[in-house]
This record gives sequence, C-alpha cells and structure tokens, in this order.
Amino acid sequence: MEGDVLDVVALGDAMEGIDAVIHSAGIVSFVRKGRKEMYQVNVEGTANVVNMAIEKNVRRLIHISSVAALGRTAGGGTVNEDKKWEESPINTHYAKSKYKAELEVWRGISEGLSAVILNPSTILGYGNWNSGSCGIFKSIYDEFRWYTSGINGFVDVEDVARVAVLIMETDINEQRLIVNGDSWPFKKLMDTIAAYFGKKGPTRQTTPFLMAVAWRMERLKSFFSDKTPMLTKESARVAQSKTYFVNEKLLKTLPEFSFTPMEETIRKACDKYLEQEEQKLH
Repeated sequence: MEGDVLDVVALGDAMEGIDAVIHSAGIVSFVRKGRKEMYQVNVEGTANVVNMAIEKNVRRLIHISSVAALGRTAGGGTVNEDKKWEESPINTHYAKSKYKAELEVWRGISEGLSAVILNPSTILGYGNWNSGSCGIFKSIYDEFRWYTSGINGFVDVEDVARVAVLIMETDINEQRLIVNGDSWPFKKLMDTIAAYFGKKGPTRQTTPFLMAVAWRMERLKSFFSDKTPMLTKESARVAQSKTYFVNEKLLKTLPEFSFTPMEETIRKACDKYLEQEEQKLH
C-alpha cells in the first residue's frame, strides 16, 4: 500500500488491523532548498505516525532515526546511547529534524506506545546515488578529488533492516540503540569505493579553508546547473569531524547478530552501481 506520512487518512488506512510498524520514512538533505520539506516529512510525518499508531492500538513501533539525532560536538570523540543533545554549529538541519522527530516518539511512549528508537550511522548500500548517503558512491564514480581527515560511522543498509525486524520481535521497550557497523576515516572509505569502481581515488586533502572554498564552488555550480551540489556547508562540517559510534549495547541486546564487514558492503554496492551504468549504455 502506497501512502504519505503527511496524509493522516492514508496512514489510518495503512495501520488498520496492524500490530507493528517500522517507521523509516524520511528525507536526508544538506541543501537549503530541501530544508522545509525535510522538516515536514521528518518531524510532522513522525508525529502523524505516532498519533495514528496510538489511535489504531498498534502494539509496537520501531522508529528508524539516525546517530545525527544524538548531536555532534566540535571535538568529535566517542558517542554512545547516553549522549545528550546539545546545540552546536556542527549539527546539521537534518540532525535537528531527526532529533525533533525522536521527541515525538518519546511523547508517544509517554502516552503508552511501545516503541524502540534505532540510530543508524551513515547507511551504505545500493540505492539512488543522486540523493542521501548513496551520493558518496556517485561522487567517487565521478572521481571527486578531495578528501578530509574526518572519521565517521558506517553501516550496511541490509544490517539496519535486519536489526529493525529482530528488535520488533523482542519485548524491548523505551530504548534507543546505535546501529553502527564500523568507524572508518573518510579517506579509507573513498579509496575502497574507488578501487571497486576501478576509478582514481581522491588525492587532495582539504583544510578547513579549502573545504570552505570547495563548498562555495559547489553551491555556485549548483546555481547554474540546477544539480544538487556534491558538497555543502553542512556536509563539509560533518566530513571534518572525527566521531566514533559505539555499538556495544546493540550487540549485547542481540548477541547472535553480527555486522557485515564494510569491505563486503562496499563491494556489493559497487557491483550493483556498475551494473546499473552498464545497462544505461545498452
């Protein structure tokens, strides 16, 4: 059944007689022109899902959030489920929208809804490489030359899906769980993707000054071409942060679960993207 989280009537129809909901609808955007829609879908959409789940007596809600909702700090560091949100210039509008969405879920929990919040790190896999985190594959395929010294968490899209289903089948309630496969330097990630694509990896390390120049150039190119910029002011800040996300709580909660190695995730995704491009040629 297709629907829209901003359409309350459609949500009501979709949840009729349903005992569990995995709420993964959301928008990831770091550009100004997509900001209004992102807040509507991520925050208002989540409020609608929570309200309808309560109204329809849904037994269980699994909310797919993001580690972004935990907030970032200027110095980076290690992040676990106990981290409290703090206002920071490093927090993107995407992060703010996911944080506000979580507040709606916690409200639902206070009203009697059984719910768990999952906080995936940057999700990698095959998808639309013109939007969201899949865009990094497109950037490397197009031989984007710049890299940063930043470190970030990454996780296989199929791992996130498996965790959602496994958690749904437990009795865990009123909890949040970080879903992070591994923490890698951006350079290592980009080099690995480039190798599987048979492309040249990035060779120019940025400084904060060069990064500021780069995102401004991308914004200018975007203005004239009407294409989404590969780099924005917000994504540049994230790319320079060195943040490690801890997955110990999840692995203790699901002792038989194991994450897909990042190398395997990247290889599978690159194979599918290459197949996609070959099909375009034929």
